[in-house]
Amino acid sequence: MTDSRYQEAKKRVEGVKGLFIHLAIYVAVNLGLFIVDLATGSGWWFYWATIMWGMGLAAHAVALYFDQSLRLQRWEEGKVEEYVRDVDGPGMNPAH
Repeated sequence: MTDSRYQEAKKRVEGVKGLFIHLAIYVAVNLGLFIVDLATGSGWWFYWATIMWGMGLAAHAVALYFDQSLRLQRWEEGKVEEYVRDVDGPGMNPAH
């Protein structure tokens, strides 16, 4: 395995670990908010924090699993390689 592939894999694992830590904290805090809300009986307000934080958690997951910068970088590298191969190909060089 090349060093760059290892670093990419390590970064990915650290991202997944961060997401699971975020999820665990989300569950623990929102469970606590639910218990406080239930104990005080002042109306159901905990779900506002749960919904808003849940959107942040979803954004974290989307950013992790659909890393556009890495995908774009791979696409660019592929296109550059394609154009380099085609430079000397038929139809690409008007002098031929």
